[in-house]
This record gives sequence, structure tokens and C-alpha cells, in this order.
Amino acid sequence: MGFRKIVKKMIPTGVFQAIEPTGHLVEAVIMTTKYGFPGRKLKVIGVTGTNGKTTTSFMIHTMLHNAGIKSALITTVGYGIGDDIIHQKQHITSPKAGVLQQRLKSFAEAGVEWVVLETSSHGLAQNRVWGVPYQIAVMTNITHDHLEYHGTFERYLEAKTKLFKIANKHGLKFGIANAEDPNSDAFLKYVDNKTTYGIRKGELQAQNVDLKANGTTYTAVTGDDHYEITVNIPGEFNVSNSLAAIAVGRKLGLTKQQVERGIAALKTVEGRMNLIDVGQNFNVIVDFASTPDGFQKFFESMRPLVKGKLIAVFGSAGRRDESKRAEQGSIAGKYADIVVLTEEDDRDDDGVAILNQIAGGATKQGKKENTDMFIVHNREEAIGFALTLAKDDNDTVVLLGKGHEKTIERADGEYPWDETGAVKAALESLLKR
Repeated sequence: MGFRKIVKKMIPTGVFQAIEPTGHLVEAVIMTTKYGFPGRKLKVIGVTGTNGKTTTSFMIHTMLHNAGIKSALITTVGYGIGDDIIHQKQHITSPKAGVLQQRLKSFAEAGVEWVVLETSSHGLAQNRVWGVPYQIAVMTNITHDHLEYHGTFERYLEAKTKLFKIANKHGLKFGIANAEDPNSDAFLKYVDNKTTYGIRKGELQAQNVDLKANGTTYTAVTGDDHYEITVNIPGEFNVSNSLAAIAVGRKLGLTKQQVERGIAALKTVEGRMNLIDVGQNFNVIVDFASTPDGFQKFFESMRPLVKGKLIAVFGSAGRRDESKRAEQGSIAGKYADIVVLTEEDDRDDDGVAILNQIAGGATKQGKKENTDMFIVHNREEAIGFALTLAKDDNDTVVLLGKGHEKTIERADGEYPWDETGAVKAALESLLKR
């Protein structure tokens, strides 16, 4: 057990959370000074929100890179310059100050102009991003999450809005917010210059939306400007994410062609609506959705596209917001024909208790254990079992919560994990039968 965890267990949670940001701030000041304030040589776009941060960040970065702008990226999934993206192994969005500043310095030395920085509520609340000169702040959406850390939704929202406060101090001082989110005004009030987007509401909107299993086409409209957009990652929520990216492109003066080609250039993001095909006669999708809002958006998008059975495999993380577990079960129970409940990252929580909490929500939607709801604690076994329930090309199996992550956390430590690899191995085994 690390020193931080020992200290955290020794003192009351409220006291620890009160003093923790100060320690992180001191670290950030020291590290930013040590590396020579590298952010001052860069222009930074920050992306925050409960869901959609990673995909939106990749869309912005790909658009800039495709337009010939030297850009870099730091996200939950990976970090790097241009097409050279290194996988992020830790379960973390905003890295510790020392790691962050070191990466920013390497970007500056490589001649990077713009950095797209996915920015978490933890990173903001703990001052990990102190010294980063955000010029553009993007908000995707805000729903309940990480309440095990922030305590209340109001404190969570306060942490998120800090990004827009920081952005109003540097360069462009520009904020972009999702007009369809009721909390958007709480962000935009902190910036001098702003714009809004939304599929059906906002200054930038989507028209003629054509949702398909392999992606979406639509027309982005603002005033007299029209953009014919192709999003290769399926789901209506990715229309919203792409609108945020388009808003960034417009602010930076990209041409219509650069915006259109830039959004279409992103083919996939690891662990985000990834279609897995090894020759099976049904559909399999791996996605990182793990919050109630993420579940709602995911299932609302998927359900109309699935003509047969929709089979969902998921769990809920230990030592994280307990209130979301029953909600996850209820949402999946409403939309999926069959739910298979399994471990996500139990950590040192009681895994069986977690699954029972999820099952409580699914039961309220009419699901019955061993009929259309199954509990298989080991994730590898759960995946193999779920795949046997799909019978033809009308059926779809979705695996949620792990996405790109390369470890699974159990009571006795971290174990290597590859969701896509586990799915492919299970499918290949199934095809040999």
C-alpha cells in the first residue's frame, strides 16, 4: 500500500480532502518550475465533462493534425504528438503534475503548437494542472459522477467549472459548452468569449442526422455556414462530441474543408464504440461507458439499431460512487434484453455486494436472475458466457466499463487486462466449437 493510501486511511475523509489539494498545489508549483513553465511555449485546449471527454479530445487533435497544425494530445487513453500516440496504462485522466509538466516540456521541445488536454475534475480540484495556460475550454456534459471523492454534485460542478476560470486568464479566453446540458451557464459565465453547441439546441446544431451501426452523417449548421460531417464512431452522443470539435475548429479559423476532413479522419478511439469482428454471425461492441448518463446515451443510441437481442455485460467499480450502481442496473435492465453482471474493478470492495446493488436496479425493470439477468463475477467467464447467448446476426453483445484499460483491479492488486483481446479470444474459442 502506497504512502498516500496509508495517510488517507489514518485520517478522516473530510480532513484528507481538505488538505490534499494543498499538497498537490505545492507539487505542481515545484514541478512546473523545475521544467521551466513549458506551458508558456504552448497553446492549450482543455476538454472537461462527465462523458465524451476522450472522444472529443481525439476529434479535436485529429482535426488539427489533419489540417497541418502540429498538435499533441493527453487523454485517458493515450498521449503523444500527431499520429504517434502512446498508450496510457494508468487508470487516470489528468496525470500527476510532474508527469504532466514533463510531457508538456517534451511537446514544446518538439515544436508543438497546440495541445489538447483532457482534464478531469480530480485534476482540477487537486491543482494538478496549475501552471497550464488553457486558452480554450470545452465542456461536454455534466452529470453525477465521482461523488465518492467530491462529496456533493455541487462540489463536483465547482471543480469542473475551474477549467473555464483558468481559460479566461490566457490568450483566446474562449469557452465552448453543450447548450443541451442544464449546467452550461455555470461554465460560460466565467469566460469573456463563448459559443454553444448541441444537436437540437445551441449556436451550432446538427441537422439531417443519419444514425447507422458503423457511424453517422449529418449537417452542422451555424448561421449561413453548413458543414457536411461524417463521424466514423457510432452513437448520437458522438454527434454531440463532434459538434464540440467543430466549434474549436471554427474558433481557430480552419476552413470548411479542413473541418469536414478532420472529423472524418478519426476512424476509431480505443475502447469507444469499438466493433469486434473475428467472423462471428452477430455483433460485438466494446465501450467505456460507466456512468448512468453514459449508459443512458449508449443504450438510447444502440437500442434502435439492434433488431434482435441486446445483451449487455458490465459491472461497477469498487471504491467509487456507490449511488450509480443501481442506476446502471436499472438503465441496462430497461433497454437490454439480457444483462450479465460481472466485475469491473472491485479493488478491495466486496464484489458480490457490488453486483447485488446493480442487480437491484435491474430487478426493478423486471429482470429475473438466471432468466434474463445473470451474475458471473469473473469478467473473462462472463464475456465467454454472454457470447454464447447471441444466436444470429440480429443480436448484439455490448461490453461496458473497461474499454481501453489494460489492468483490472482486484483486492490483491492489479492484473493485466485487455477487453478487446479477451473478447476476441472468447469469440475464436466459440467459433471452434
